[in-house]
Parts: sequence; structure tokens; C-alpha cells
Amino acid sequence: MIKDEIAMLSVNDAEAIILNLVQPLDAQRDIEVVDLLTADNRILATPVTSSLDFPHWDNSAMDGYAVRYEDVQHASAEQPVILEIIEEIPAGYQPQSTIQPGQAARIFTGAVIPAGADTIVIQEKTRREENRVFILAAPQAQEFVRHKASFYQAGTPLLSAGIRLNAAEIAVLAVAQCPQLNVYRRPRVAIFSTGDELVTPDQPLEPGQIVDSNQYALAALVKQSGAEPLLLGIIKDEPDALQKAIAYAIANADIVISSGGVSVGDYDYVDKILESLGAKIHIRAVGMKPGKPLTVATFPTQHSCTDAINRVSIPHSSLYFGLPGNPAAVLVTFWRFVLSAIKKLSGVTDGWKPIFLKVRSRDELRSDGKRETYLWGKLHLIDGVYEFHKAGGSHSSGNLINLAQTNALAVLPIGKTLISPEEKVQVLQIGYL
Repeated sequence: MIKDEIAMLSVNDAEAIILNLVQPLDAQRDIEVVDLLTADNRILATPVTSSLDFPHWDNSAMDGYAVRYEDVQHASAEQPVILEIIEEIPAGYQPQSTIQPGQAARIFTGAVIPAGADTIVIQEKTRREENRVFILAAPQAQEFVRHKASFYQAGTPLLSAGIRLNAAEIAVLAVAQCPQLNVYRRPRVAIFSTGDELVTPDQPLEPGQIVDSNQYALAALVKQSGAEPLLLGIIKDEPDALQKAIAYAIANADIVISSGGVSVGDYDYVDKILESLGAKIHIRAVGMKPGKPLTVATFPTQHSCTDAINRVSIPHSSLYFGLPGNPAAVLVTFWRFVLSAIKKLSGVTDGWKPIFLKVRSRDELRSDGKRETYLWGKLHLIDGVYEFHKAGGSHSSGNLINLAQTNALAVLPIGKTLISPEEKVQVLQIGYL
């Protein structure tokens, strides 16, 4: 059955099918041990606890004086309380004395609070004369004291599995003295482009040829998602070459992304080859613009591909995305569907679904209303409110140029032909705001 005979799925139905097909990496089998300095953007595979309390001990939040609240609770500028300074306590120093009535210790931020003291008076509210300090204002009881275990109690959960490790999480792991940790391996994503007309960027162009931008864009997007790209190059529109490439890809990758060859032309062989290799095709077309031709298929676990390679067994069920060939359509379908699939596969437990915002459009947005339409542009923060500015020029699926520097896709639902300036529009976030 060819694609134009198949009813198009809605975008939401296609998304639901894809995400239901994705099985996250296994928490036992798909684990790597990495050093803390190489853990950035990795997904934590096992929960982390610490044997340390945070703070490790009662310490001062400010430079000042460690005192007994009972001694200074009535201090004022008119009637200051005078205390004897018996010790100076910098950070990293273990106090040697116990604060008795009428005594104080000079203390600095982060330093251990000495026994007997229960409150910090900041230095701005004091005056010092030799070994005496004048307390010029009454503090609150236990003011500027960071109590032991008030941030975290030893033995309780510190970081949960399934989170992405960024700077803050890595800092927490460092202070918890976790120099090595278990993370999920990076998903492997095979990428290739199809078409006799394609050439690499370093080749001179002959009449009718097109530079393959899709593989480079997809490789960058896969890296940004935290996965590992496996680049297979340009595959000619020859069934045998395509079959070998697909068989190799599904044997060596968790996800396979091809661009081109999934429409209804005479040289669009991908779907037939997938079926010949035992694939189950779940999606053939989606009611979106750009991106209508979209093939999504799975292969059975322990599938063997004898036609291309000598019975290589796949120890997993590969997920195949056959994206359109036009470069804008490739990017839009990746952002809308593939990115979420990679994130879910990676083991992250939250934050893998697309991020949509409702914002004001600064421009007129049009569509024919027949398919859910995606128009690219940029979100700007104006007076505390995000506004969508449509990229200038043609929004053809073949126009890659005006996609540069964009960070959002405006979404016009089926039946909506016009969004006027100042009207609200739903946008899909595709980059940093």
C-alpha cells in the first residue's frame, strides 16, 4: 500500500504512538561508570545518597561574632553589651574554647561555631576595641547560624536516578565526595541520507546536485540531545545499498534516522526495504506541514539481517525514523518527534516531552488549514512577555536559510488559517530562549 492511500495520522496521535514505542535504557544492563568531571549532561542511572550531613557542622553564615543569645538579647546602640573576645575562628579552623557568659569569638563566614555560642552578630552591628567587642543591636535568636544537617541529612536520598546532570547537580556530587558515578550509556543513533543527487560539502557541485545538509544538522541535534551519532554517509537510491545500510544501522544503533526516500516517488524504497527486513511500520504519514512523509518502524528483538550482513543479531528493538528529504522538514520532524524519543530512551524520567508556550505573535501567521502547520521564528522577551517573531522569507520545506537563529516553531492547528498580529499562538521551543 502506498502512502497516498493511507490516512494521515494527527500529530498528537503520531506522538503518542512514538513515545509508547520507546523503551528507556535498562537500569542494570545499560550502565557506565564515569568520573565526575566527565559527567556533564549525562543521565544518572542509580540514586545517590551521602554519608555526610550538609552542613557538616554548625557554621556561621556571616562575618561577625559568635555569642550567647542570652548575653546580647537586650543590646542596643544606647546600651551596648560589652563582651570579651577569647578566640578568632577562620574557616577551616577547629574552635579551641567554649564561649562562657560575657564572652564572644571573632568568626568568619563558613567557620565552625564554637561550643557555648548559639547566635552570630554581624560585624556591621558591632564596634571592636582591642580584645572587647561592643554589641550595638540585639540579634534574633540563632541568627546567621547554619545548623548541621539543615540542608541535607546523611543517609537520606540526595539525587534520584533519571535526572540530567548539569552544573548544580555536579557541584552537589562533588561536595558529597562522589568522584565516580553510575550513568546510563549514551543512546546510539545511526544517521544517513538517501538520494543520488546528494554530495558532501567538500565536493564541487555539478548541475542538479544538492549538498547533503541533513546529516550534519541531525548529527548536531543528536549530540545536543546527549546521544551518540553514528554517521553512515550518503546512500544512493539503490535497493541493495539501502538494504545493507539499514541492516547495519539497526544492528548497531538504538535509533536509526534516515532522510529522504519515504515519499511516493519511483525511487522511494525505504518502506519496502524495512518490510523486507521484518520491520513493523507504525506510521507512514502525518498531518503536518512540513513533514507529511514520516515513516516510523520497529524491529523485533534478536532480529537477524542475513541479506546484508552475516546474521548479526540485534540485542534490542531498534526504532526507525524515516524523515522527509527536504531540510526544513527534517528539522521540524526531529524537533517534534525524534528529540522526545531520544530523551525518553536515554533514561531521563522527566523533561522529555516537547515544551510548548502560549505567546503573542508580532506577525501575521497564515496556513491553508489542511494540516497542522509549523512556522519558524524567534521568541523575544519584551517587557517581561514573550513574543513570537516569524522568520522572514519563504517557509517552504526546502528553504533552510531562514531557519538559522530561530528558537521556536509557531503551531497553527488544522482549520486555523490566520493568526493576526497581537493574537496568542502556541509555539514549540526548539532552542535556548
